[in-house]
Amino acid sequence: MATREEVKAFITAEFPQTKCMIREVGNGGATVSHEVGPNELRPGGTVSGPVLMGVADVALYVALLGEIGIVPLAVTTNLTINFLRRPSAAKSIIGVCRLIKVGKKLAVGEVELYSEGANEPVAHVVGTYSIPPSKCNC
Repeated sequence: MATREEVKAFITAEFPQTKCMIREVGNGGATVSHEVGPNELRPGGTVSGPVLMGVADVALYVALLGEIGIVPLAVTTNLTINFLRRPSAAKSIIGVCRLIKVGKKLAVGEVELYSEGANEPVAHVVGTYSIPPSKCNC
């Protein structure tokens, strides 16, 4: 298992381009936030789908690293997103991940994405990560 500080240090070093901030890690899940900027809006003034998918992917990766430790070569093998409602262009996107199953080779989790301060999710995501051989401490 890795602490919030360990995961944060790894993400900062290896993915300096990410705008996601790690809020919580542990207990089989993670919460991240992403401040939305004007370059991340699509026509009509809503947050673009790729931004939402990116936040979900980071939330899944962070949750997995919190569960199995820092395993850089764990990679996304599947990501399915259902867009539920229009996110606010003026609020951060919050990703709340819960790992459903962590095995020796694969991990499956789900992420609910919210506009900060809203109670209803803007998207629901299910993702699968591949775990390199002999790297899972489960």
